[in-house]
Amino acid sequence: MISPDLSTSASADDDARTSRVDVHHHFTAPAWLDWAEAQGLVRRDRLPWWTRWDLDSALALMDRTGIRTTVMTVAMLGRIQERGKREESARVALQAAAKIAADHPTRFSFFTPVFLDDLDLSSWSVKYGLDDLGAVGVSTRTSADGVYLGAPSHDRLLAELNDRSAVISTHPMDVPGGHADGAGVPGLPPFMCDFLMDTTRAAINLILNGTLDRYPNLTFVLPHGGGFLPHVATRLELFSNHLTPEIEPSRVRDYLHRFYYDTAGPMSPSWTPTLMATVDPARILYGTDWPPPPPTSSPTSRHRPLTATRPSPATSSAASTGTTRCA
Repeated sequence: MISPDLSTSASADDDARTSRVDVHHHFTAPAWLDWAEAQGLVRRDRLPWWTRWDLDSALALMDRTGIRTTVMTVAMLGRIQERGKREESARVALQAAAKIAADHPTRFSFFTPVFLDDLDLSSWSVKYGLDDLGAVGVSTRTSADGVYLGAPSHDRLLAELNDRSAVISTHPMDVPGGHADGAGVPGLPPFMCDFLMDTTRAAINLILNGTLDRYPNLTFVLPHGGGFLPHVATRLELFSNHLTPEIEPSRVRDYLHRFYYDTAGPMSPSWTPTLMATVDPARILYGTDWPPPPPTSSPTSRHRPLTATRPSPATSSAASTGTTRCA
């Protein structure tokens, strides 16, 4: 975060610029791709660009942009129905992430995935990832099968995570009724708008279901600057009596300040001022959304470091390399 003290020394700024932690980094393990291809779950030549992860490219990006540590979100593609096979899939991916973190302990850490549609598998992943492998938090989709994070059906998982004071890094998918269901706007990919709406819905669902109040030890990280949440803050205040249950208008800003927001994707001269005006800059975390898409502009400009950053309390003390605040 930019210091309000204009006398801050250049050396302090230099330290800040080399101590960023990237909290939005997709890790599709090459070892997992080998396993999934052998299982007939994927064909490598048909996978999207963001599955092409390699260590050298990741480290080069980190060195170029002053990222001290990257927190990897473990990615697994394909729809696996069999419970045992889903666990095996997660185990292969998590072991690969843990090896990267062990081989480069100051450069990489990782989140262990939880699955909103399978709480038993989630409980296993929490124990295996956090306890056995040393993950620094969990990652989850914002919705699954049309059910948003924070629904009553997730209470058992959220209570378990609350007992651990867990960091929960979220990521959107298609909105229900979107492209996955054959609907949507032709020619408009879901990541352009639908992902941002999915995050917004999940955040509001967490508020409406009282999740933030009932599980106060949880730390939620919203991607892409919180989706549209900062932009609809005033609407939530003005029309809070139309929500079920109703929310006191004065509490809306309090709830918004209880989330963390990463900088992946939307940070720009037109987007960033709204986010900065809506939430405490101390709640804004650095995120690159690595790997990058095929460039339409310079990758350097896409991942240009934000002015100055410093360590953030968003991740657990076990991840002292944690997260970074950005301004």
